[in-house]
Amino acid sequence: MKTVEHTTTVASPPRTVYGIIADTARWPVHFGPTVHVEQLEQRLEQGSGTERFRIWAVAGKEVKSWTSRRELDPEGLRITFRQEVSQPPVAAMAGAWILRPQPDGGTALALQHSYRAVGDDPGDLAWIDEVTDRNSRTELANIKELAEAAAEREELTLSFEDTVLVDGDADDVHEFIRRAQDWPERLPHVSRMVLREDDPGVQIMEMDTVTADGSRHTTSSVRVCLDGTPRRIVYKQTVLPPLLTAHTGVWTVAPAADGVAVTSGHTVVIRPEAVTKVLGEGATVADAREFAHTALSGNSRITLEHAKAFAEGRRTGTPRSRA
Repeated sequence: MKTVEHTTTVASPPRTVYGIIADTARWPVHFGPTVHVEQLEQRLEQGSGTERFRIWAVAGKEVKSWTSRRELDPEGLRITFRQEVSQPPVAAMAGAWILRPQPDGGTALALQHSYRAVGDDPGDLAWIDEVTDRNSRTELANIKELAEAAAEREELTLSFEDTVLVDGDADDVHEFIRRAQDWPERLPHVSRMVLREDDPGVQIMEMDTVTADGSRHTTSSVRVCLDGTPRRIVYKQTVLPPLLTAHTGVWTVAPAADGVAVTSGHTVVIRPEAVTKVLGEGATVADAREFAHTALSGNSRITLEHAKAFAEGRRTGTPRSRA
């Protein structure tokens, strides 16, 4: 096992820093490489105990997934972790977050990793070295920024969702959303889509959308398709519009009393330095929140309504056009 450590200092109390690390549900919003965290098991009492989760994250140009177990110790300001199921070329991975209070009220934060490569292959080990170093530096920098600007971050973060009821089959609704490669033929605001699914259920996509004024925007996303009830497709944009520093979302297809409830949910973080550049002089963060909400909700509503028409058309045998 090779062991490495990355460190930083944070001008915030240890409890603030610890809370950011402990809250895995918000990792996709907080940390660039993290696409989604699916909680599998939690045995916590007053924040102390064990948890298991599966995580999908961007590693270089690939999306990797693994299952981890963590031991949380809020009193000792320490969180240890180990991968239960690693993905090649990683054979094993473990580590710890260690927080030490500083005399000035801040925090000394260390992130330790111990790992080995499948077959101890030198080339694979070098790849793990590079990804671990890059992601660790990024995570520590993000935690430092998040903790030191916690109050401002809350103002910049916005979550919302839209729902439609469909008198149709859940499989047809799910198919419409999952087969994003067909969106240029099915949705009026999507002009181009490049999608690949190297691993089943993990989609990497690049999409061009056209706004009402005719301008074209390119975004890239990673989507994870999750079976179960309800069925979900979670995603994270990896290439963002200038106004945002983060955008995660989820499509949910769930049984309802009158058919199927289809929901599109978003969480976005505004980039404050881009507000006046994008929206003009005098624009505020509140304006940016409203703009992002209107734009994203508008596109979601279009997709939801077309998914509804698609599924209901299949039920009645009446195909619907994209117009």
